[in-house]
Parts: sequence; C-alpha cells; structure tokens
Amino acid sequence: MKAAIFVEPGKMVTRELPKPKVEFPTDAVIRIVRACVCGSDLWWYRGIAKRPANEPVGHEAIGVVESVGDAVTDVEPGDFVIVPFTHGCGHCAACLAGFDGDCLTFKHQGSPVGYQAEYLRYENANWALVKVPGQPSDYTDEQLNDLLALADVMATGYHAAKSAEVHRGDTVVVMGDGAVGLSGVLSAKLLGAKRIIAMSRHEDRQAVAREFGATDIVPERGDEAVAKVMALTNGSGADAVLECVGNEQSVATAVQVGRPGAIVGRVGIPQKPEMNTNDLFWRNIGLRGGIAAVTTHDRGGLLQAVLNGEIHPGKVFTKRFDLDHIQDAYAAMDQRTAIKSLLIVSE
Repeated sequence: MKAAIFVEPGKMVTRELPKPKVEFPTDAVIRIVRACVCGSDLWWYRGIAKRPANEPVGHEAIGVVESVGDAVTDVEPGDFVIVPFTHGCGHCAACLAGFDGDCLTFKHQGSPVGYQAEYLRYENANWALVKVPGQPSDYTDEQLNDLLALADVMATGYHAAKSAEVHRGDTVVVMGDGAVGLSGVLSAKLLGAKRIIAMSRHEDRQAVAREFGATDIVPERGDEAVAKVMALTNGSGADAVLECVGNEQSVATAVQVGRPGAIVGRVGIPQKPEMNTNDLFWRNIGLRGGIAAVTTHDRGGLLQAVLNGEIHPGKVFTKRFDLDHIQDAYAAMDQRTAIKSLLIVSE
C-alpha cells in the first residue's frame, strides 16, 4: 500500500509499505477514503519538534472498515466510519466522563501505520470509531469533507468551546485562524454565541471566519490585541476565550481578554512548559481544555449537525492532493497557501 513517510524536516515522500493486518482482538483495518494534514504535523515538518525519520504519519481520516478483531462488535466490514485521532476504550473513568482523548486504557500495541495511507490498523475500534450512515458514495464531495473534519479539527475546535463553557448569547474570543481556530468560531456559533471575535491577520482566513460566524476581526497581536478586544467589549472582556494556537503569546493574550470569571478553553498544543497561573488568580479566570474527546463530541451532536447540513466544517480544506503529492500537501500548509490540505486517497 502507499503511505506518507516523514524523512526529515521539510521532506515528505510516498512509499510502498506492507498492508496492515488485525493484530489484536480490539483492532480494525480501515481502507482510507480521505485523510488530511494537520497544523500539528508542521511542528516536526518544520523541525520544531523531533520525530523519528522514515516513519508513517497522519492522524485524521474517514474510511471503510475492511476487517475487525474478534472483540469488535460495534462495527463490521463494510461500515463507513469517521476515524478519530483518539482511541478511546469507552469504559474507563475518562471515557465515561466524556474525555476519551485521555483514555486511561489506550496504549499503543506496536506502531500502527499512519492515517495518511491507503490502509490503517486502528486500535479500540469497537467503541472509538464513529459510524456514518450509508457509504461514501452516498455523499457529495463537500459532505465528505465535512465528515473528515470530524476526525479531529472540528471536534478539537468544539472541545475548546465546550471547555470554555460557551453559552447562548455569549461574547467569545477565538485565538488562532488555522483550521482549529476556524472550527472554534464555527463551534461558538453552533453553541449560540452572539458575538464572536476572531483574532486573525490573514485575509483568506478572515473570510472563512466570517462565513463561520465571526462578527469582528482583530488582526493585532500582544498588548494591542488586548486593547482592541477590551475596546470592542466596553472594557469588560469576553465571556469565553478559545485558545487554539498553543504558543506563548497566544496563551498570554487569551488570559487577558476574558472578563472576570471567564474560562479559557485551551486546545492549542503547549509550546512552552511553563505558565504563570498567578495571572489567572487575580481575575478569577479559569483554564480548561486539552486533548479533544473526538468520539464523545461526534456522537454528542457534531455528526448529526453535519448530516443535517447545520455546519460545514469541511470548508477549512482549501487545497487537495493525492498521496503521490504528499510533499506538495505539506508545503502548501507550511507556506500558508492552504488553510488545510486534503488528501484524496480512494473512492
């Protein structure tokens, strides 16, 4: 099978690898239909984070179940599924509480082939895979993109909004204009936010943010951004803040633009290990968030919202490629000519 391989920073290739097989009773082998490149993939592509060379990559996909282990009863061969980047078991304390991204029983049993490939061995398939009615051929191109977004990016933006406890009528600030930040805007709108302030300095992303529900755009950064948000909110600050970047400046700004008692929903992968939490204390600012509970959120309403046509998160995919052009897919995101790169793997 074809699979995307990380060679070294700045270099991706496509290679032939052995097709995966069921190895454990809880496994499923998935024929991938569509996959994509994540903003977090750029960390090691750019050399910011370390990753072993010559390793399969990718963690977002939709596909069709080809085979299952003996313990898998919730899905069967032929089922069309969303393939989350999380692998929740469904029965540990974390999964039962709705935090399957922090599943206490999931452990890698080897090295599953990456999602940017023709086939994938998926663990904890019995609970974590999200069944989609019908087959891929029953959906339009745009609908397939919307479903693909539920494998990670939309669920992650939604996790930020739920962590920040966004309520109907709220004013919300969204830090970040990547695919996760834009999904955060869409999530805030879905949850009933009345005013959504998107922090963005790129015109193409600003346009998507407005389409997703942003009412205001703030291109400034740092102290200027804080001042602009405070001016927009009559000095009060936002009811909720979605932090979808993870770098030091974004986090520092996020904790300053909320009103007293606001909650920052943080899903941007932390890029600095330290944080001065004393700044939160003096204004009663809450800080929550972490790895998205993809299966929980998809089943909790996101899948139905897509099927009903209420949301179209697939609009974050602005360029498409096949596996043979994986280098181009990564370069497009690295150079910001694509918000998110789509990979068409099979029909």
